[in-house]
Amino acid sequence: MGPVETVSLNTTDGVRLSGAFRPGPPGGLSYVLAHGFTGSSSSRQITAVAEQLGRAGNSVLAFDARGHGRSGGYSTLGEREIHDVAAAVEFLRERRPDSPVVLIGWSMGASSVLRHAGLGGDADAVVSVSSPGFWWERGTRPMRLVHWAVMTRTGRLATRLTRRTRVGSGWVYEPEQPVDVVAAIAPRPVLLVHGENDHYFPIRHAQALADAAAAADFWLEPQMGHGEHATDAQLVDRIDAWARQTLGGG
Repeated sequence: MGPVETVSLNTTDGVRLSGAFRPGPPGGLSYVLAHGFTGSSSSRQITAVAEQLGRAGNSVLAFDARGHGRSGGYSTLGEREIHDVAAAVEFLRERRPDSPVVLIGWSMGASSVLRHAGLGGDADAVVSVSSPGFWWERGTRPMRLVHWAVMTRTGRLATRLTRRTRVGSGWVYEPEQPVDVVAAIAPRPVLLVHGENDHYFPIRHAQALADAAAAADFWLEPQMGHGEHATDAQLVDRIDAWARQTLGGG
């Protein structure tokens, strides 16, 4: 694994993104890592995943989504983040043209990679961890707090000051839900991962995605919580093994 490179990406809608690229040796996979809401490419959890995948012989690009970390723009909670994913894939296609590109997203990042690929975006395989199946979940306390953080002026200010996340003023049009587009990713392989103890999105979100994408692999993980914070090293190894087997690289 080579030294970590700080890179700059430009989206087609004019947002500059910051990322961290770990180049791997020839023959490995190329991973895009898309963090969850209020996360970043430099968080302890994403860094650990990137380092682990890099040690396994892969190239890894983790990026700060718009409105997060060192990137410009404002967060749209998975709507326009599909452009962020597209910019990351384009970067890897240029730097590793012979390497299959695998998208891994967590929570908001998971909905972003599903929507990117489901709406025709470039990828060879997609891994969704803790994605919502549909919008407007208010049945859990954490999601009620998220709605306050993004839908009120006070919440957006608090999110900016305490989590360094800049949130836009809201959707002009409601974007396609992950459950509405996940089937269109086929025939490209999809892995859906969800924790039984996800306190943001109940299991019905994951089951709806699995029902919509009959060809997808679905792992319902016992005792797992939500997002990158609940992703341990064993799960990362299993995801990498799944991608290699699915894409013929291991």
